[in-house]
Amino acid sequence: MRQFSFLFIIGIIISLSSCRTDFESVASTGDLGFSKDTVYLDTVFTNIGSSTYTLKIYNHSKNDITIPSIKLAKGLNSRYRMTVDGTQGNQGKSFDNVNILAKDSMYIFIETTANIADANSTDFLYTDQIQFDSGANLQKVELVTLIQDAVFLYPKRFGDGTVETLPIGDAEIYGFYLDENDPVNGNELEFTNQKPYVIYGYAAVTPGKTVTFDAGARVHFHANSGLILAANASINVNGTLSTTDKLENEVIFEGDRLEPDFADVSGQWGTIWLTDGSTNHTINHLTIKNATIGLLIQNNNGTKVQIKNTQIYNSSNYGILAQTGKIVGENLVINNSGQASLACAYGGDYKFTHCTFNNNWNSSQQVAVLINNYYTGAIPEVKDLTTATFNNCIIYGSYSNEMILDKKEGAAFEYQFNNCLLKFDNTSNKYTSDPLYQFNTDLIHYNAIIQNKDPKFLKMPQNKLNIDDTSAAFGKGNTAYLIPLDILGSTRTLPPDLGAFQNMPFPK
Repeated sequence: MRQFSFLFIIGIIISLSSCRTDFESVASTGDLGFSKDTVYLDTVFTNIGSSTYTLKIYNHSKNDITIPSIKLAKGLNSRYRMTVDGTQGNQGKSFDNVNILAKDSMYIFIETTANIADANSTDFLYTDQIQFDSGANLQKVELVTLIQDAVFLYPKRFGDGTVETLPIGDAEIYGFYLDENDPVNGNELEFTNQKPYVIYGYAAVTPGKTVTFDAGARVHFHANSGLILAANASINVNGTLSTTDKLENEVIFEGDRLEPDFADVSGQWGTIWLTDGSTNHTINHLTIKNATIGLLIQNNNGTKVQIKNTQIYNSSNYGILAQTGKIVGENLVINNSGQASLACAYGGDYKFTHCTFNNNWNSSQQVAVLINNYYTGAIPEVKDLTTATFNNCIIYGSYSNEMILDKKEGAAFEYQFNNCLLKFDNTSNKYTSDPLYQFNTDLIHYNAIIQNKDPKFLKMPQNKLNIDDTSAAFGKGNTAYLIPLDILGSTRTLPPDLGAFQNMPFPK
């Protein structure tokens, strides 16, 4: 009996606390509260859906109320769509008799898919209103979206429903070949600064062809997308020095999510893949953001990849992964990578001068620089590391040791660090007798090394690796390796600072 009474009481409590599905309400008097007066849906590309944005509606009164109408001012023609309190209404455009309990609130979720033709021709803004009609007092919340026109590049879809793919070894991947005589886009091998480009899948450059990126070009890659350079194909990135914070002359490769919440999210797209046998690559004033691997560089058919004044940020795996690659890098900055900011793997030929390699990825396994001379595939193999030279560079990060030298016998392993700041902590004496890390006594491989001193970057989490005159890198460079201008075009003083940036006073 006591058990029965207990269950009976629990049942009463549950019934009293259950949500009411019917109640008496009064008509809204137009005194609703809103979490914001204007909902700004961040920039979207034409005909590409936005993220979902939230508006919260408050009933501050003591009465349950009914809002006779919630609708978009442009009605069924609006390019916006809404979900109100979990319901779709009339095609997401209008809702009748919406109830809100006393002292309660509800959510409206808003999205848009708009065309550049829908936007205002002067400012490219597409606008509308959410109207809350009480019958006595019309309340409004403004909706504003910037629509950006773009050139869209993607695989063809054939009549049988299949789509274009690219052969990669024994597999096929979702991708297509850039066409220099495309009937719609014209020469797809030249990326101009007239409109941004959005790429779906992997865009490939055929053998013997060169893809060129003009100063100011903007390229946005969708998820699982990127660029592939076939054997004997080349890439020329012709960015130039910018004079404003808009980086108007920089070439930028990034994902296609333009909302601020995605500005620093790694792994949004694939990679720029310079395949084995591709050749004659030049890269200047390029920024790569939020890739899986920023640059994947394989054997370059006897030529060296020239990389200057380039920044690579927030790569989920590697900033640069070179496999038997050949690279000359000047004023190169790489920050925050899931495994290594720079990996010179499986041998190769590398020379980096006035470069900054940093890694503050949230992992104890990440490093700034990894160098090895072997491959651990189905058939392990070693390759000659003929040169790995670092002059006037910074190699730093959050982990205790930010440089790994991993040598296998049976192939050359030649390396040299001249006037470099290195993060390498040997407090456990693990490397005391390791011949690869004799920073103070091995004058063949190490000269003027600054060990475990803070470069004092301006704002490392925001990828601002500038230094000022309090940095341990200040004035520690060797003029024999001088590159006269830094990555921002500032003249280096003598003796030069280490890294890609000439010291400047930090903004206050």
